[in-house]
Amino acid sequence: MSAIEIRGVSKRYGVTPVLHEIDLSVAAGEFLVLVGPSGCGKSTLLRLIAGLEELSGGEILIGGRRVNDLPPKARDIAMVFQSYALYPHMSVADNMAYSLRLRRTPASEIARAVDAAAGKLGLEPLLARKPKALSGGQRQRVAMGRAIVRKPGAFLFDEPLSNLDARLREHMRAEIKKLHRELGATSIYVTHDQIEAMTLADRIVALHGGRVQQVGSPLDLYDRPANLFVAGFIGSPGMNMFPAQLKRPNGRPTLATPTFEIPLARDPPLPEGSALTVGIRPEHIVLGSGAIRGTVDLIEPTGLGTIAHLTLGGTELKGFSLERPSLSVGATISLDLPVSRLHLFGGDGTRIPD
Repeated sequence: MSAIEIRGVSKRYGVTPVLHEIDLSVAAGEFLVLVGPSGCGKSTLLRLIAGLEELSGGEILIGGRRVNDLPPKARDIAMVFQSYALYPHMSVADNMAYSLRLRRTPASEIARAVDAAAGKLGLEPLLARKPKALSGGQRQRVAMGRAIVRKPGAFLFDEPLSNLDARLREHMRAEIKKLHRELGATSIYVTHDQIEAMTLADRIVALHGGRVQQVGSPLDLYDRPANLFVAGFIGSPGMNMFPAQLKRPNGRPTLATPTFEIPLARDPPLPEGSALTVGIRPEHIVLGSGAIRGTVDLIEPTGLGTIAHLTLGGTELKGFSLERPSLSVGATISLDLPVSRLHLFGGDGTRIPD
């Protein structure tokens, strides 16, 4: 297991900046997930760590060794790509063994490594097959097995599940998490899927516009998003957000919108009249009781629960309930937005501390 240090790393293509002085520390044995929308720089950062791209600035250390000028094969890492990149003319066993053969590893040691990796991944019955005879999930497991046999200091995953269907992605997420627990290897995993990030990570790095927006445990980002980007990106259904003004009628802090007001339990250190963005997660809206009135625009039953699309004057919200409330489109419904569940963001989009 190798710790990874990323110090002031930047990347430019010509005059176009892609990454802006990224600083990250990945502990030995940690599972770190880089998450963000397409174009945020997460795959570029992974490729810089792997040595597949050249740094424009900063340095990268793997296991305490500066690797800026080292080729990929000398960095003691293994990478699993979105495309499986298997040799079609080789069997599963030969695909997994290929890198060890290039290193002139003894045949007996190769056999032990392949058998051990196949056992962990459930590939024993498939070792003689060619890739064309495998399903997508099986091919991805072979690609992971090919990385495991090398016993690298760190694993790098670049959206490895994005080519799989939803049910298979769910299964493979669980397999990757169990595999990491068994191997204890340092892992950096890139995805645009925030559900993958939440379920897999020890820590999440949220990236946007080539900058780190927040680093923390999955629940840190979910419960205390640092800014509007993180608040909107993490969570499904996404967080509701609406504008409000800070008022203090009779000295009492209140969030005022054109159609309703919410008294606050704490007084934000902001001038009266300050424009705020208020966030609340759909599952924290109380449907069927409360002083606020809204109109039901759409109902989405999910099986697990019900998503209700609501309009409160000019404000649109989604409420989620594990129950199956008797709702009808166009009906008026009472609801409550508990003040303890509200997230407040200032005019610059950053979170106002609780």
